[in-house]
Amino acid sequence: MTLFMDVHRGMNGITADQLAAAHQADLAIEAEEHVHFKQAWADPESGTVYCLSEAPSMDAVKRIHERAGHAADEIHPVSLTV
Repeated sequence: MTLFMDVHRGMNGITADQLAAAHQADLAIEAEEHVHFKQAWADPESGTVYCLSEAPSMDAVKRIHERAGHAADEIHPVSLTV
């Protein structure tokens, strides 16, 4: 499994409750693609949301986000951590 960081833009003014609901929507269906969403962060002012997941592929992450109703603008593999 690979770690992925994805970026969502245009979510200006997102609240903690909205972020939690979006994350929960991913969690509800993540197993169908063998994905696990670990955490999500947001900057309401810029409208940027970041999600960290572990998945078999970038496409699996993409499909879950699309099905949950919030497609990612970018998805990046995270190959090194410290």
